[in-house]
Amino acid sequence: MRLSQFHLHTTKETPSDAELTSHRLMLRAGMIRKLASGLYTWSPLGLRVLRKVERIVREEMERAGAVEFQIPTIQPKELWEATGRWEKFGPQLLKIKDRKEQVFCYSPTAEEAAADFARQELSSYKQLPVNFFQIQTKFRDEIRPRFGVMRSREFLMKDAYSFHLHDECLVREYENMKSAYSRIFSRLGLDFRMVQADSGAIGGDASQEFHVIADSGEDALVFSTGSDYAANMEAAIAAAPGERPAASEALRKFDTPTQKTCEAVAALLGLGLERTVKSIAIMSEAGFVLALVRGDHDVNEIKLGKVEGLQGYRMASEAEIATHLGSEPGFLGPLNPAQPIRIVADRDVAALADFVIGANEAGFHIAGVNWGRDLPEPEVADIRNAKAGDRAADGGELKVARGIEVGHVFQLGRQYAQALNATVLDENGKAAVLAMGCYGIGISRIVAAAIEQNHDDAGIIWPDAMAPWQVVVCMINPKQDETVSSTASDLLAQLQAAGLDVALDDRGLRPGAMFADMELIGVPHRIVVSERGVAAGTFEYRARSAAEAEVLDRDALLAKLTK
Repeated sequence: MRLSQFHLHTTKETPSDAELTSHRLMLRAGMIRKLASGLYTWSPLGLRVLRKVERIVREEMERAGAVEFQIPTIQPKELWEATGRWEKFGPQLLKIKDRKEQVFCYSPTAEEAAADFARQELSSYKQLPVNFFQIQTKFRDEIRPRFGVMRSREFLMKDAYSFHLHDECLVREYENMKSAYSRIFSRLGLDFRMVQADSGAIGGDASQEFHVIADSGEDALVFSTGSDYAANMEAAIAAAPGERPAASEALRKFDTPTQKTCEAVAALLGLGLERTVKSIAIMSEAGFVLALVRGDHDVNEIKLGKVEGLQGYRMASEAEIATHLGSEPGFLGPLNPAQPIRIVADRDVAALADFVIGANEAGFHIAGVNWGRDLPEPEVADIRNAKAGDRAADGGELKVARGIEVGHVFQLGRQYAQALNATVLDENGKAAVLAMGCYGIGISRIVAAAIEQNHDDAGIIWPDAMAPWQVVVCMINPKQDETVSSTASDLLAQLQAAGLDVALDDRGLRPGAMFADMELIGVPHRIVVSERGVAAGTFEYRARSAAEAEVLDRDALLAKLTK
């Protein structure tokens, strides 16, 4: 590959609307160009990187036994209505009509279409298990597309769907896919972590996410120092608290005229924040509920929504609070409500003694509150976020890091197959509903996540497996000395023969501009061919991550690059 025959268009300017490092560098390197909000054209340079990721994903999926197929991106409304997701998926689902006024959607995921394919193709247990995968564009109508391809509306994704007769077989394939994903991200040269996760809109009995570790990640990841336990904050669990101490204080009411937060109340009383209780008023289908967490903890909305009867809850209005508690926000508590209410206490709150709550009276709080004496024993659930420093169930300490989700695996079970009547005949000749697994990887998102993890002030630092070229040979003043050009061409051919993905920068740029481009686009290995080096029989070699260049002869250079 000669760069004079390639489209490489870099810029020095940083776009004002580019918030993340990956977005800025992908635009500056000329990897992507914006077409519309959340829609990007991939340049030849960007496409080379995208295809490198795609190739590794395809190789490992095939190695794991999956077979490739392809589903249309435009899918009929009827399939999505059958599973209830036509409405449940919300406004992210782009709905369109054809000339006959038939309604379709642009697929954001393909569980329905995969189940439809299975019900047409699979008729006997002898055809199972089977895992179909595709690499294809998806579309989600994000309300606020941002961060470049990290959260775009159209994106490239690998999605796979496995079908099984028995749950035990589904679990085996789930573990097989987890192993395949670990190989994929290891081959891509990424620092990643697999974490337990919530299944979200996809649903299912079990799910785990794969995250690239990066400070700019949107997701908080919780992991233990005592084992390999790791989970997304949505699903992370700290160790259960110990036994509740005995009550030792009398109940007492005190003035808090301007203290409306747990922090302010704790400061006024000179107490630790963990002695206070935060009351969150919500409305469920069954009525008014008061959720309680310690003052130093935060409610986990996902966990709270999984408590029986609280699915689809919303925050209570001030009028509803006044009706049920007879108070205003800032002074709420579970003691003496205006009407009977349901109380759900976090495990750590249920283990408290002598704690502080709002008095359900403006300007007042109550201290010395105890369960069983002042309040009936509560309904208990784990409804809080884990936090750094918590004790882990395995005895270790919980730490928190940031991550970018790039992969997700699900045990879907039979919900989609049941809705679409996807069955096969089992060993006894009876119809059996298929069990499904679902396995996704964000191909285009991996590119941005890799940049977030691997960059410096000069530009991108690609892992070798993802780089547009592993090696670029740069020529200095080839027009002044023909031996520079011939030596560079010979070296290019020799490196290509050795199996390296290599390009020759023959664009005629000055050394400074040429080197700046190579650093910006993140080429892992740069070789300089100069008149002085040719005379000495040496080349200047520099790894992208190295501080200094090395001077090597041809044999030493080839040994280093082919190692």
